[in-house]
Amino acid sequence: MTTPPALLIAGHGTRDDAGAEAFRDFVRQLGSRHPELPVAGGFIELSPPPLGEAVTELVEQGVRRFAAVPLMLVSAGHAKGDIPAALAREKERHPGISYTYGRPLGPHPALLNVLERRLDEALGSADRSPGDRSDVTVLLVGRGSTDPDANAEVHKAARLLWEGRGYAGVETAFVSLAAPDVPSGLDRCVRLGARRIVVLPYFLFTGILPDRVRHQTEGWAAAHPEVEVLSADVIGPEPELLDLVWERYEEAVKGDLRMNCDSCVYRIALPGFEDKVGMPQQPHFHPDDDDHHHGHGHGHHHGAHSHAH
Repeated sequence: MTTPPALLIAGHGTRDDAGAEAFRDFVRQLGSRHPELPVAGGFIELSPPPLGEAVTELVEQGVRRFAAVPLMLVSAGHAKGDIPAALAREKERHPGISYTYGRPLGPHPALLNVLERRLDEALGSADRSPGDRSDVTVLLVGRGSTDPDANAEVHKAARLLWEGRGYAGVETAFVSLAAPDVPSGLDRCVRLGARRIVVLPYFLFTGILPDRVRHQTEGWAAAHPEVEVLSADVIGPEPELLDLVWERYEEAVKGDLRMNCDSCVYRIALPGFEDKVGMPQQPHFHPDDDDHHHGHGHGHHHGAHSHAH
């Protein structure tokens, strides 16, 4: 029987000691959950241990093959460039190792459920029934990136969080590098008619940026006493997160990196769309495809979509 590849967790890194410790503790939890394989984790920057040290730790345990999973919600510069570059460097330093690379975590339905729980907790702490959501506007705050695609992923998470859950709206803001910032995002919520806002940090663990989100939220709320503003907590090391990292590991090991099946309404029961799971997909043509004069009419319909699944 071949030994399964080891698991290497790659993190952003943070100047916040508690955030770095949360990551290291998470890696330890994963290791104790999966005693059958070596698990190590390291950071790209800012905090120890560096990713290279984690690879060396695995190699010293006799590991020759591993799967690297980025512990990141969106695919920005770190996941797209820095981690692959670091892994390529490690391959040169340790001849004979091989690895596969998994995909970032979000916006997976399991994480959306944790975000929903964080919103319920924030609303519950305000002494009201979390069930009444029709007057709640959520401001989902992402890290922010110079990569437009990474910022768009936060918008995707916001839309998926809104779908089927009954909130008045889910708006998006960013804490660094991208507009709108938190105060502008809150202003926008008010212009859209929000009376009760929950600011929800789209972050895995505590850190300098989630703290900044909370401080900016409190500052804005103090200047706008007429609006109720609540702050929700980060995702944290929940069982769902442990399960999801393992799912990404298994995908990477099998080489099963599919299209966006995580949030596909035909594969996953999303709130309000449960009846669509498993529905057979029929080819269908859009009215503007007018027969077959356009090349894209063939293979671009849902029949192709379902086979890709």
